[in-house]
Amino acid sequence: MTGTRQLILDFAHRPALGKADFLVSDCNRTAVAWMDRWPDWPAPALAVYGPRGSGKTHLAHVWAARSDAVVVWGQGIENRTAPDILDDALSCVLDHADDVYDEEALLHLYNYVAETGGSLLMIARLPPAKWKIDLPDLSSRVGAAPAVGIHPPDDELLGALLVKLFHDRQLKVADDVLVYLLPRMERSFAAVGSLVDALDRLGLAEGRAVTVPLARTVLEKLEENTGRTGEE
Repeated sequence: MTGTRQLILDFAHRPALGKADFLVSDCNRTAVAWMDRWPDWPAPALAVYGPRGSGKTHLAHVWAARSDAVVVWGQGIENRTAPDILDDALSCVLDHADDVYDEEALLHLYNYVAETGGSLLMIARLPPAKWKIDLPDLSSRVGAAPAVGIHPPDDELLGALLVKLFHDRQLKVADDVLVYLLPRMERSFAAVGSLVDALDRLGLAEGRAVTVPLARTVLEKLEENTGRTGEE
């Protein structure tokens, strides 16, 4: 109806997770090269770290599909044995590896994977040197594993990521919108996802296409919210 907003059904958005959909730039090229190097890693484990929304989980799922690895969360291994975690798999992706509470479980998982010829991909926000590990044996093993960071995105990658996320949501967006957004948006992976989500939601709510005026409105709202959060 005129003057009212449409009801939005809050279905979770599912991004594409195929290898062809992963965007490679200077900020993540080294991490991608390490994924492609598997199974010729110099150690049983590899740590990949970077900020939220940087594509770590996407890259990990690509590797998991290639290696037939199971995917578990750091807190999800508590009080579990390595055979129980791995089931019939040889390899494992441990997401949020810097949030592991049960260090004994992680140590046994690492040792078991090494003994059985598998691989352990540890995904985290922080580099392993900054993980809080009290168990000396675990600290030495994690410290000996190669670690590669995914760094903040450049303009080329931010633009490509905007295009990808708009495409994932089946949104047709003109080039002038991208040209407007790039110099004005927050420079982070997480901000790209939040921005596209906000544009999609407001566009649906008001029955508007994603245009420069809509982009201006969304950026202003996001800036206001950030300012209020900073004052609290």
